[in-house]
Amino acid sequence: MRAVVITEPGGPEVLEWLEVPDPEPGPRDVLIEVAAAGLNRADLLQRQGLYPPPPGAPPYPGMECSGRIAAVGTEVTEWKPGDEVCALMAGGGYAEMVTVPAGQVLPVPDALGVVDAAGLPEATCTVYSNVFQVGGLAPGETLLVHGGASGIGTVAIQLAKANGARVICTAGTAEKLARCRALGADVAISYRNEDFVEVVKDVTGGAGADVILDIMGASYLSRNLSALATGGRLVIIGRQGGNRAELDLGVLQGKRASIHATTLRSRPVAEKAAIVSAVRENVWPLAASGKLVPVIDQLVPMTSAAEAHRILEAGDQTGKVLLVR
Repeated sequence: MRAVVITEPGGPEVLEWLEVPDPEPGPRDVLIEVAAAGLNRADLLQRQGLYPPPPGAPPYPGMECSGRIAAVGTEVTEWKPGDEVCALMAGGGYAEMVTVPAGQVLPVPDALGVVDAAGLPEATCTVYSNVFQVGGLAPGETLLVHGGASGIGTVAIQLAKANGARVICTAGTAEKLARCRALGADVAISYRNEDFVEVVKDVTGGAGADVILDIMGASYLSRNLSALATGGRLVIIGRQGGNRAELDLGVLQGKRASIHATTLRSRPVAEKAAIVSAVRENVWPLAASGKLVPVIDQLVPMTSAAEAHRILEAGDQTGKVLLVR
């Protein structure tokens, strides 16, 4: 088969569409013939040599895909060849074929085509596990989402609104802010022109956000704590703003708040399967009914993965960029 290979750490130009060995499914795996693969910022870091895949994962980038099952392992009973599916994986999605643990596979929702379904696994699993399982967002509470126009952000807005929460988000352009509002955001804040702490406090009557989903890390830490409500939960899933910052424990204690920092890719297979199962039960009905839709910005041929990485690095897209075969 062919796959997108990182020939050496570097810029998008190091991605090449090359012949590689065919994958072989293990007893508890399925083999998927890939129709599309979603891009994630972790793929950019892997290309740069900053985020290697976990042990045992394929060396090719791609943490989510959709397609049709070509074969199943000897111990797999839920899936069969020909099933249209999408999947969460530790790597290998940028390829013609990929093997995935059966517990990390989801059916293509009834309301979606097989290509668009590639934009759901990573975002839905990330949002559900962090906003609801870790953050404990409840109906009537307020969620602040940084990067509301990203693949993660667009899903977080829709899921939080579907579960009865108020949603505040940040984004960088008027067009992105408008799209966030169209998806259900109650308040959309320009991080370039507004102070999100002041806006959050203003619209919540000084209370703050109950849950904050943060992709920035160090550069937003102190401001996130200021924007957090008493008993609030800050969940950090990205470090685009750096790794190190000072933490005022007095503020944290005074608010009886908590900080969680998580990753998804490196979790054990059993943990990922549990998250996927919860997503199938709690999120997939919304996707099947059309109440949750993946926001797809662009479809790019898989042979042009370098161009897709340039698009994602530029940060101008809203929602997901997908590679298609």
